[in-house]
Amino acid sequence: MTDVYALSSVDELGPVLKDYDRTLMVTDSNASKLVDLPSSSIVLPPGECEKRWESVDRILSRALELSLARDSVFIGFGGGVILDMASFASSVYMRGARLVLVPTTLLSMVDATLGGKTGFDYHGIKNLVGTFYPAEAVLIVPDTLRTLPESEFRSGLGEVVKHAFLSKDRKLHEFLIENHDAIMARKSDVLSEMIRLSLEVKIWYITRDPEEKKGIRSALNLGHTFGHALESLRGFSVSHGEGVAWGMHKAFRAGVELGVTPEDFASSAVSLLELYGFDGDESIADDEFSRYLAAIRSDKKKSGGSVKFVLMEGQGLPVLTPLADEDIRKAVSC
Repeated sequence: MTDVYALSSVDELGPVLKDYDRTLMVTDSNASKLVDLPSSSIVLPPGECEKRWESVDRILSRALELSLARDSVFIGFGGGVILDMASFASSVYMRGARLVLVPTTLLSMVDATLGGKTGFDYHGIKNLVGTFYPAEAVLIVPDTLRTLPESEFRSGLGEVVKHAFLSKDRKLHEFLIENHDAIMARKSDVLSEMIRLSLEVKIWYITRDPEEKKGIRSALNLGHTFGHALESLRGFSVSHGEGVAWGMHKAFRAGVELGVTPEDFASSAVSLLELYGFDGDESIADDEFSRYLAAIRSDKKKSGGSVKFVLMEGQGLPVLTPLADEDIRKAVSC
């Protein structure tokens, strides 16, 4: 199980990371501004468009240049793109090197750090190639969120709100309502508690289904199948969190339409999404629906040739179900 540590400031990172011998820090040009980089680092360009094999190859080549061994430590320092690629490179280098993750965005703190999913985009398909490889430690510094661009902060909030619906109770849901202003003002103590509550939900699911083989952990994909297809259709110009939030809107609409999701639950969920600025108004036009459907059918989560969507029967009650093409069209059209 991954150990998670909360640090009060970036200044605490240096002494902690010095405890690891023979390291390779993997970061990008955005996150690299937050710390003094060790000489054993590689700085990649930022952005989803860099989440590809060529970037992974650069990481592995740098590891070879440094003569790293299996007991060496890959340190992923940055957002989800960097963490996913650093984790994948670590998982395949000499059949598995040590791995420590330091997320610097809200999205990566609540989504990319725990659970061991690694990977990169391939042939335009998000995270098509990857492995399961949990980090031995995750170091979370909420202080890094102060300088995060508004769009990146909102992207992370999409995943936090998702966890509020999946939680077995409404504690996170109510916290998000009661502390909206403090969260948007990025007050450190409030963000720390929000991250803790969000991670508790994710941990509940992944500990019961570490490699997503029982269908339990698949609940964490709420909004993802609809959302990932939108991201692909828009050439990844839509952020992951925005895509997931949009996808949740569509999942609630489909669930109500099919009699799976109670209308009062869907209404409450949509209200929380809208409170945080996720309106879900964008629709898929008739002339692009075939390409959107093709993106769904290429989803890596399909099983037995069928893509299953996460719908909600109520608070903390996800259910996996395939959807007919016409049901998908109704959910994503005007």
